[in-house]
Amino acid sequence: MEEIERKEVKVLLGMLPEELAEWAIALGLPRYAGRQLSDWIYKKKVVSFDEMTNLSLKHRALLSSCAVVGRAAPIASFASKDGTKKYLFSTSTEKPIEAVFIPDGERATLCVSSQVGCKMNCLFCMTGKQGFNGQLSEAEILNQLFSLPERERITNIVYMGMGEPLDNVNAVLRSIHCLTHKNGCAMSPKRITLSSVGVEPGLTRFLKETTCNLAISLHSPISKERLSLMPIEKAMPLEKTLKTLREYDFSGQRRLTFEYIVFGGLNDDRIHARALIELLNSFDCHINLIRYHKIPMVDLPSSEEKQLLKFCDFLNQAGIPTTIRASRGEDIAAACGMLSSLYKRG
Repeated sequence: MEEIERKEVKVLLGMLPEELAEWAIALGLPRYAGRQLSDWIYKKKVVSFDEMTNLSLKHRALLSSCAVVGRAAPIASFASKDGTKKYLFSTSTEKPIEAVFIPDGERATLCVSSQVGCKMNCLFCMTGKQGFNGQLSEAEILNQLFSLPERERITNIVYMGMGEPLDNVNAVLRSIHCLTHKNGCAMSPKRITLSSVGVEPGLTRFLKETTCNLAISLHSPISKERLSLMPIEKAMPLEKTLKTLREYDFSGQRRLTFEYIVFGGLNDDRIHARALIELLNSFDCHINLIRYHKIPMVDLPSSEEKQLLKFCDFLNQAGIPTTIRASRGEDIAAACGMLSSLYKRG
C-alpha cells in the first residue's frame, strides 16, 4: 500500500469533514476547499487530486506535494461460484488483510477487517492462528470499501473480518464516523454492524459514540466451555459484557445479535439451548447460528444439520428469534483469515 506507507505525507482518507476543513485552512487554502475535499473523497470516491476538477491547478499541485488520498487497489481477488468475492489488500505491515463482498439480491454486504491478525486467539478462528501483526489505520479500513470494484453496490458493512474491532477502537470508530457523517458517506448507522468478543473499554465507547448494530461472539453460554474456545473469557467474561449491554436500549432500530458457532456434541444440545434462553431472555436480541467449517490443525466437530435445525427450533419456540446463517464462499477459503494465510505461504 504505497500511498499509506509514505509517512511524510498526510493521508486524507479517514479524516472527518471538519478536520479536512481545518487542515485546508492551515495549508493556506480557503475553508470551502475542505468541503470540496470531503465531497471528492467520500461522495465521489476519487483516487487522486487530479480528479478534483473544481480545485485550481495550483491548489491540486499543492495538495499533491504534501498529501495523498490514501487509496490502494486490491492485490488479489477470488470469486466463489455463489457470487461471493474475497479481496486481499496490502497494508503498512506488508502482510495482507481480507475483505469479503457478499451479494444477496438487492442487498450487498462488505465484510471488512480491522487488524492484521488478531490477539484474541479463538480456537476456531484462522485469523487467530496468525497472531497479531498490527493495527489497521482508519484509511486502511475504509480503503477496503473505497477501492472495492463493487463499492457502488454495497448496502451494508459488517466489521467481522480479520481482527477484533474494539481492540483497535480509535481507528474503527473514526472509520465509522466517516461512513455515517452527513458530509462524509452519509451512510445510515443501521446499515453497519460491528462484531466483537466484548472488549472493554472499546465496547462502552462504541455503544456511546455510535448507534450502529452490535453482534457479540458468544459460542457457549457456559463460562468454562467458552473459555476453552475463547481465551478472552478469562479477562473479559461474558457476564461482564452482558452487564454492560443491559445499560443500553436495543428495542429501536439498533439491533443486538449474539453469534453462536455450533459444534457437534459440544454446544448444540438441549442443555446449551436452555442455558442460552436463561442467559438472554431479558434482552431484545437475535441469535445467529453459524455452521462450523473446519480449519487446519483444529479438531472441532461440525454439528449435524438435523441437530442444528432442532437447536434453532427450540430457541425460536422459547421466544428468542434465531436463524441459521447461510454459508457463503466456501470454495474460496471462507474462514476468516484462511485466504490471507494461504496467500502468505504461496
